[in-house]
Amino acid sequence: MTDYKNLKLIATSSPHIRAAENTRSIMLDVIIAMLPALVWAVWAFGIRALAVTCVSVVACVVWEWLYRTLLKKPQSVGDLSAVVTGMLLSFVCPVGVSYYAIIVGAFFSIVVAKQLYGGIGKNFVNPALVGRAALLASFAGSMTTWAAFKSASPIFGSSADVVTAATPMAYLHANNLQGLLDSGVTLTDMFLGRIGGSMGEISALLVIAGGIYLLARKVITWHTPVAYIATVAVLTLIFPRGNDAVTWMLFNVFGGGLMLGAFFMATDYATSPITAKGQLIYGVGCGLVTVFIRYFGSYSEGVCYSILLMNLLTALIDKCVKPQRFGVVKSEKKEAAAK
Repeated sequence: MTDYKNLKLIATSSPHIRAAENTRSIMLDVIIAMLPALVWAVWAFGIRALAVTCVSVVACVVWEWLYRTLLKKPQSVGDLSAVVTGMLLSFVCPVGVSYYAIIVGAFFSIVVAKQLYGGIGKNFVNPALVGRAALLASFAGSMTTWAAFKSASPIFGSSADVVTAATPMAYLHANNLQGLLDSGVTLTDMFLGRIGGSMGEISALLVIAGGIYLLARKVITWHTPVAYIATVAVLTLIFPRGNDAVTWMLFNVFGGGLMLGAFFMATDYATSPITAKGQLIYGVGCGLVTVFIRYFGSYSEGVCYSILLMNLLTALIDKCVKPQRFGVVKSEKKEAAAK
């Protein structure tokens, strides 16, 4: 006869779903998806790109471990979310950013944007983008100095001898498509990543490859990335600021952090809508704000702030598009709302 008194039964709320995935496995998939872009960054900018990424990852892990230790909370560094945040933070920074600055950015990402609100799943804005926004406000010089492609930066010491160059987004922000073309940058260069810019976002091809991997693994869905990229494409095609509307649109789509933001940041579980309809609205909103900032803002790139702004609207979007509960009719909903 079974001894029911000694059984370890766990009572939890619904839904009761068994799945092989957990937070650690999902984060591991995201890390794998980012590796091609990291390898390309090392190829494009030298071994310092790997060093900056490692410092960012270690700093994020240490900040999370230290915070949860001091507050005597269960450790969460094993779920790899801090590693993902560290990689993403380094990806949206130029290779010349100082190690001190990246450690400060990691503090804002992990402690300010994530742990102060309870940890993973409870943050309402993307941690890596908060870290980038903090760095842009605090270290504007190094955060807007871009190493040219194949201009290797030293791991230690001064980077004064490193060749710098304007990014394609700087030309587009100045409505100077012809100047960009005259500089020798082609659409192929933009697509493959033979340009200057933030470390992990220069190669649209490899970021898309990582996004396809996440889609194949069902880590993300297509709704937000497609809505985001399509909105930017349609708006820049309808309202071009160059002689060739199609070329202008393609440079805007492949340039900047659009692909990285669409596949790896706008799809963050904790900060994006949960329904398919909500994700489409969210993606369109990200695209609208991105183009608005690129066209009318003082900053040449709008991906970071567009996602952060839409993060703040996620709860409202979820509320507006939440599905009707089974068995509830509209009259009952109106009566409940009136009480």
